[in-house]
Amino acid sequence: MSVLVIGLSHRSAPVALLERVSVSGDALVKLLHDVHTEVNVAEAMVVSTCNRVEVYTAVDRFHPALTSITNLLAVHSGVPVEELTPHLYVHYEDRAVEHIFSVAAGLESMVVGEGQILGQTRQALRLAQEHGTVGATLNELAQQALRVGKRAHAETGIDRAGASLVTAGLSFAGELTGRRALVVGAGAMSGLAVATLARAGVTDVVVANRTFDKAVRLAETVGGRAVELSEVQRELQDAELVISCTGAGHHTITPEMLGGPVFLLDLALPHDIDPSVRELPGVTLVDLETIRESGVGAAESGPVNAVRALVAEELDTFLSAERAARVTPTVVALRSKAAEVVEAELGRLTMRLPELEGRARDEVEQTVRRVVDKLLHEPTVRVKRLATSPAGDHYAEALRELFDLDPKKPEAVRRVDL
Repeated sequence: MSVLVIGLSHRSAPVALLERVSVSGDALVKLLHDVHTEVNVAEAMVVSTCNRVEVYTAVDRFHPALTSITNLLAVHSGVPVEELTPHLYVHYEDRAVEHIFSVAAGLESMVVGEGQILGQTRQALRLAQEHGTVGATLNELAQQALRVGKRAHAETGIDRAGASLVTAGLSFAGELTGRRALVVGAGAMSGLAVATLARAGVTDVVVANRTFDKAVRLAETVGGRAVELSEVQRELQDAELVISCTGAGHHTITPEMLGGPVFLLDLALPHDIDPSVRELPGVTLVDLETIRESGVGAAESGPVNAVRALVAEELDTFLSAERAARVTPTVVALRSKAAEVVEAELGRLTMRLPELEGRARDEVEQTVRRVVDKLLHEPTVRVKRLATSPAGDHYAEALRELFDLDPKKPEAVRRVDL
């Protein structure tokens, strides 16, 4: 199976298109299952965030899988294929591995180095595991990507060099100390928003959420106050700063709800805040498009280069291990076939020399086995070593051809298990 990634992000598509393609909740689960049930797809995982939608798959045929997944993205988003295709990027095999490592390390984020993507990748993997759409290939790949991401943050300072979407958005708001803030939503991004506001000196924080208990727990972390989502309009009358990231899929703040000058930060996709609020006097709206166009999320070149070097190192290690693993069934099949030959010849020896028994027979048997093991040792060690090279599959293929091996034979599988 080969890994195929098809997606679009803030780098390849305008935010307006990302908003149309974005999936969450039941729609995300439906897309995941629809991709997984495609004929040429063995495994599937979907990473959907505020600035990317990516479908990761393990496939046996590239072109049919590419066509079917692209069509599914078009159907689920309602965006015609001809409009969607120019904004899609496709990564296959080695490039697909490099891409997910770069994504997990924060190199592909709108705000380079932000740590939210690690949790989002972990959530995507967990959802795919819960619905049984990932197997050994994607599970191992995603787990390794998470390890790469953690290492990048721990060793390079990439998260300190860049910013978060929250800090990038709030950089447009001016002085924060002493201002009154309203946070709409109580998810991971809202948690980051509340913590960022508290560190910046905002002492009056109100959290509104559909699930009131979550709002209470989040507000308590900074000594704030929680309200029901239905009270947002009333709270907007006094708020000076508003950060919204509910993922509700519709506008939770509209022009009619606002009563005066206010700074609004919309971190949701689809948008939480109706863009037409910009027409109101005294209202400033910053959204993902604003952040992208400003370039405020760029990180210093030093940490970025360090992460790129780390990703390249991890990619080389992962691909070498993967190539070595591919040759293992062939090596096992070779040893299995040799063992069959030894057993057959020892059986014939017993038939011809029935008087050979006891210690003498044991010595003969051990000698035959040692000879076979020594003959096979160097070729198997070499083929495993050579398999880590880019053209390593050719060596395993030569072994299979020379010795007429079938790595999928039940005998070989049983011996691997043993």
